[in-house]
Order: sequence, then structure tokens, then C-alpha cells
Amino acid sequence: MLIALWIVNILLAAAMLGAGTMKSIKTKEAIVAGGMAWADDFQPAAIKGIGALEVVGAVGLIVPLATGILPILAPIAATGLAIVMLGAVAVHRRRNEPVMPALAFAILAIASAVIGFIAVS
Repeated sequence: MLIALWIVNILLAAAMLGAGTMKSIKTKEAIVAGGMAWADDFQPAAIKGIGALEVVGAVGLIVPLATGILPILAPIAATGLAIVMLGAVAVHRRRNEPVMPALAFAILAIASAVIGFIAVS
């Protein structure tokens, strides 16, 4: 079970780290120009906040398991990322944009949380 958790967490962390870093360092205009039209509905600080949540979530998926210090934090981080991604699904649905990428990451985060709570308990 722990191997499955590592695989899911590494995939999810890589995606969230990349997406979160991009949202944290690019301007709102650059994000919109890059094809993320949803950013037009948000203030720059909110976009940076979403990016920061994704980066912190990515770190939370890996560091507790890698260090063995409070490994219960990994499924908690996955739960937080699932909430963020379900919010993304809602935004994309409201804007009549494709929801599948955000939904796929939400499902992956939920799987990580479930596997994590089973594996670390």
C-alpha cells in the first residue's frame, strides 16, 4: 500500500508543484495569455494564493513521508489539494470550460488521501 501511495503522491506533487509555481510567479496577464482564461475572474492575490496552496500541498505530500515525521500530514495535504481541485472543477464548470483536467487531479488527490489514511494508520 505504501508503494501505491508514493506513486500517487509523486505524480500529484509534480503536477501541483509545477502548476502552483507557475501561478505564484507569473502575472495575471501572463496566466490568462497562457490559456488559463479562468484567471480573469480572480484578483492577482487570489491567483497567487491558489498557487501557494498548490505548492504547500505538493510539499506536504512528500516531506512527511520522506522524513517519517508526522506522516499523517501527507493524507491531510492530499485532502486539502482535493478541496482546491474541486473548487477548480466548480470554476471551470461555471465558465463552461473543460473540467476533466481539474477533475482528474481531484480524483488523484482523493485517492492519495484514502490510500494515505489507510497506509499511515
